[in-house]
Amino acid sequence: MANGPLDGKRVVVALGGNALGTTPQEQLKLLDGAAAHLTRMVKEGINVVITHGNGPQVGIIDEAFAAASKDPANQVPFMPLADCNAMSQGYIGAQLTCALMNQFRAQDVMRNVADVPTHVVVDADDPAFKDLEKPIGAFMSEQEAKAFAKATGCQVREDAGRGWRRVVASPMPQDIVELDTIRNLVDDGCVAVAAGGGGVPVVMEDGAYRAVDAIIDKDLVSAILAWKMHADALVILTAVDQVCVDFNKPTQKALAHLTAAEARMYMAQGQFAPGSMLPKVEACVRFVEAHPGGVAVITSLGHAVEGLRGEMGTLITAA
Repeated sequence: MANGPLDGKRVVVALGGNALGTTPQEQLKLLDGAAAHLTRMVKEGINVVITHGNGPQVGIIDEAFAAASKDPANQVPFMPLADCNAMSQGYIGAQLTCALMNQFRAQDVMRNVADVPTHVVVDADDPAFKDLEKPIGAFMSEQEAKAFAKATGCQVREDAGRGWRRVVASPMPQDIVELDTIRNLVDDGCVAVAAGGGGVPVVMEDGAYRAVDAIIDKDLVSAILAWKMHADALVILTAVDQVCVDFNKPTQKALAHLTAAEARMYMAQGQFAPGSMLPKVEACVRFVEAHPGGVAVITSLGHAVEGLRGEMGTLITAA
């Protein structure tokens, strides 16, 4: 292991969906590449927790069960979205864990890897459960969508003139059920994979957890995980090297450093696209405001180590 300024740092790394592809075959190939870059971080002596997206994957699983359940000959039951989410966590986590173990062996890294399927607590009274705004799954005609809604009890909505889709809640994450397990693994020197796809959302009712159909933003969950683990840094890996303002305009400008106040100003100006850069910046701001001693970095997968060294990416700090 390296013995440098990053040695012993505790870092939560949020792996962007672009690192997973859209098919199982593409995912295996891309995860091998992602694991090689992540292993560079581990070789620096960093104690790493890795989170990941699951957008295309959970949609594929949900659509497959929905399609199969429509055919009486199949006798396949309709699968709740919470269970589809858990399935995606399981198989993505298994593939990423295997890819990391292979890279550790190839690069002579003496670390273990553990995948922790994770539940994330949300508020049952979150307004998101009334204002369903997160579209998932395939596009349908209006007739197909209404038939689907009648058969399953799901909500559907027309999506920007492109067709009808199922819509689900996207509530704010509140807490992480398996937090102590993840923390103990990291304290023991294990690389943990956790909170995949934002985790399985659960609410507390009469002293017991109950899974609910919703999709939680994985970057916001990563921020809570980093805060509650007192991480030194939150690193959000995406398709670009740095955050930009005036993106794709002649006046585009890359940002090497942002304070939380500056980031909030740019968010209020609408500089960051919803569903793309906005939740990433928001997650970083939430982390550094909750844990002022920590820093957040947004950069590309290939520059993760350089980002932590302050050589690349966008650094976000409390002040």
